[in-house]
Amino acid sequence: MWIERENPARPGEIVGSVPVTEPAAVAAVVRGAHESFREWSRRPMAERLTVLGEAADVIASRVPELALLLARESGKPVTDCRGEIGFAVTYLRWVCAKASAVLAGSMFDDDEGRLDLVARPYGVVAAITPWNAPIILSMLKVAPALAAGNTVVLKPSPLAPLTVSTVAALLPGTTVVHGGPDTVLALVEHESVRKIAFTGGEAAGRGIAAAAGRALTPILLELGGNDPAIFLDDFALTDADYERLVLASFATAGQVCMAAKRLYVPRARCDEFVYSYRAAAARILHVGDPTSEEVTMGPVVTRGAADRVSGLLADAARRGGQLIPLASAPEGDGYFLTPTLVLGLCDDADLVQLEQFGPALPVLTYDSEDEVLARANDGELGLGASVWSADEDRAFAVAARVEAGFTFVNTHNRTGMSLRAPFGGIKGSGFGREYAEEGLREYAQTVVRHAPAAFRRGGAGAAANAYPAG
Repeated sequence: MWIERENPARPGEIVGSVPVTEPAAVAAVVRGAHESFREWSRRPMAERLTVLGEAADVIASRVPELALLLARESGKPVTDCRGEIGFAVTYLRWVCAKASAVLAGSMFDDDEGRLDLVARPYGVVAAITPWNAPIILSMLKVAPALAAGNTVVLKPSPLAPLTVSTVAALLPGTTVVHGGPDTVLALVEHESVRKIAFTGGEAAGRGIAAAAGRALTPILLELGGNDPAIFLDDFALTDADYERLVLASFATAGQVCMAAKRLYVPRARCDEFVYSYRAAAARILHVGDPTSEEVTMGPVVTRGAADRVSGLLADAARRGGQLIPLASAPEGDGYFLTPTLVLGLCDDADLVQLEQFGPALPVLTYDSEDEVLARANDGELGLGASVWSADEDRAFAVAARVEAGFTFVNTHNRTGMSLRAPFGGIKGSGFGREYAEEGLREYAQTVVRHAPAAFRRGGAGAAANAYPAG
């Protein structure tokens, strides 16, 4: 069996195909990864990092061709695809530069005895990734896992398997499997899989976490978000700020876990805000074929995704919401949607309550800080958020009350990311962290060797059942 991937801008066009890894075949793949682990983990870290650095150079040399392939299979604008793959290379090189120090371990030999703390790889890591940023979201798992000495079995989304497979083939110790839920289950339940890393939807995450729990396999989960953007009453945005804000919601047609998905604006400044937002959208949103250099928003990924977002907008209109189109979508068979701002909704509307994952954005008004924080924090998800203010200290003070794993200040989405800043969710948005030193440490476990001073040659000894002195 094969998975065929269509071009969401031209659904009749098949971009490519990958073979399905049947559940019965997964065991052999994992066994092979385990055998590779034995050799890869024994290589000195400096040698592993040299090999990874060489892989980064090869990927960098192929960015143009890879970006075009990614644009055709995912619907993301080719300019964004170049940026994503380039950023994945940047992250891989960052791992190569930082891993030796972060995973060095430590040794103490003093009056209390000798204590060695060693960062040891888990073994085979199962990495399960989504379609919307497939290269960077795969690299966030594969790069630190390989640097730490693990090997990886990577299961990309059937909605964007082609570019990931090409990149993975350039990385040592990495094997790719393809398929649906049965393939995923066979992978995460295998006894030789010692760590699971998953980015994706909440429902799939719960299923994977349940399987991991049965096997007592440690897991990293980055699930969805319904990220609020809170504009305090002193916000002061330039035209460039508004343009950045527009793309914080509508990049990748809104199909980003950390996109700004609910905008909370002071009631007294809402008209001003909407006017400036619409003007910025008119300047910067260009919907069309993602392989065009001028396009900033392509189609959504599938017909089902288009129908879902259209349904949310229809429900918003029935509830009295005012729908404001921000740009024109091309006609034809592609899964293009009109990016839409929605005013006048109550908090119980589906567009407010649910992660829309598409180009439909509610603007909600409020009257006080306590009110907006209560409303923004209401819900089971807690991935990202943002606070906007002319006073940075005030913004940080409000951000401290926001229930999110990552709160941006005066920006949102990828413009607010940093390689040194750990990223991940709280509440129903998952646990574990990617990026930064924490993201590296996710793929190594500390093992200990300890000789207490009391029992070393010449030591004073202790009672047979004594507790440590301190």
